[in-house]
Amino acid sequence: MEANTRSTGRLPAAFLTPGSSSFVDFLSTHQPEMLPGGRALPVKGAVEAPHGTTIVATTFPGGVVLAGDRRATMGNMIAQRDIEKVFPADEYSAVGIAGTAGLAVEMVKLFQLELEHFEKVEGAQLSLEGKANRLSTMIRSNLGMAMQGLAVVPLFAGYDVDRGKGRIFSYDVTGGRSEEHGFAATGSGSIFARGSMKKLYREDLTEDQATTLVVQALYDAADEDSATGGPDVARRIYPIVTVITDDGFRRVTEEESSAIARSILERRLEQPDGPRAALL
Repeated sequence: MEANTRSTGRLPAAFLTPGSSSFVDFLSTHQPEMLPGGRALPVKGAVEAPHGTTIVATTFPGGVVLAGDRRATMGNMIAQRDIEKVFPADEYSAVGIAGTAGLAVEMVKLFQLELEHFEKVEGAQLSLEGKANRLSTMIRSNLGMAMQGLAVVPLFAGYDVDRGKGRIFSYDVTGGRSEEHGFAATGSGSIFARGSMKKLYREDLTEDQATTLVVQALYDAADEDSATGGPDVARRIYPIVTVITDDGFRRVTEEESSAIARSILERRLEQPDGPRAALL
């Protein structure tokens, strides 16, 4: 059939048969080995691979901010200093990855394709809730890999055009999904980042204040967690910060990100532990 396809230029029947609008379902039926969780590992037991670390998100009136540090680790070693961990999923949503870096990036690319495929087949975008559910299914299909140390635990955020607000969803390795309210964090430094955001978060944050808050949280996480990388002024490596509003996805420029990081570093010279919440 492959030879016939090459000679005639015709697509295989699988591509011409009506079916689900899910590209993941299509692969599961026709080529399951192409899915990240469908590949057999050459060894049994835990596998050592580069891991992404801390992702944070916070909502503000009119949208949501999703950000990540730039460090990937392998054991006690720094595997990469400038890895990118935050990606647009589509026009109104984004994914931040924590866990096994290579597998997580591959899953994000498949998720992007899943959303694009659905839109082309159905002629409409999935709701934000539907996108969150699709990602949950993909994470659940990776459970076998997770049990061997190749876990992927993303943070998903987006602007809900139906509700007119930003929303955040967190996951566990089994694909369990929870909606977070106000702020959220995942990865090795998440406990410290969450504590920082809990101290500084307010419901009436402006967009600028929200972007500063997430960088503050990543700074605090890096201060306590060796796997999280803080702003690296010498190498000009700064956190990736993205903003999603009714205007769509926007990545904060390197100039903006560096300005936020430098202002935080200057203030930390006077207050090494960072700003405190206002006393009532």
